[in-house]
Amino acid sequence: MAILISIFCFLINFSILIAVGESFPATPLLPSILSDRFEQGENSEATLRRLLSTGVLEVQLEADVVVPLEVISDVHIKALVIDDENLEIPFEVELNKKPESSGIYRLHFSKTALDIDNDGVIDTEIFASKNIDSKRIKDNYVKITGKNISKEGTHKKRVYITVEVND
Repeated sequence: MAILISIFCFLINFSILIAVGESFPATPLLPSILSDRFEQGENSEATLRRLLSTGVLEVQLEADVVVPLEVISDVHIKALVIDDENLEIPFEVELNKKPESSGIYRLHFSKTALDIDNDGVIDTEIFASKNIDSKRIKDNYVKITGKNISKEGTHKKRVYITVEVND
C-alpha cells in the first residue's frame, strides 16, 4: 500500500513539474547520491567510472549586454490635401536609447515612395535624416504632391521603420 501511495505522489509531483516546466526555464539538478557511471570508450567498450564526490561550484560572471537601437514610437500622419496643394509634414521618431556615436546608424523605411490612392502615380515621399545622433530624430518629413492624387477620399498606407547600420 505504501508503494502505491509513493508512486501516486511521484506521478502528481511529476505532472506539476511538467506544467511548471513549460512556463519557467529548467533548472539543472545535482545528483543527490553518488552513483557509478558507464561511459562508452574507444572501440565501443563500456568502462565504469566511479564518482568520488559531488559539489557545487559558484562562479562570478560578468557580461556585456548590447541592446540594439529600436524605434519605440508610432508615427501617425493625417493631412488634408486640397486640389493641387503640396504639403511637407514634419514628424519625429523616438529610439529606445541614444546611439553610441553619430554617423553609424540611419533610419530605414519599408517604402519611401508611396502611391496613396493606388492610381499608379507616386504622390507621397518620405525623407529622413541620413545619420542618427540622438534619441529623438526630428529632421524627417513627408512630402505630398496634390496634383498626383487623382482619387478623392481617405487613403491609408502603413510603412515600417527600422534602424540600420550605414554602409
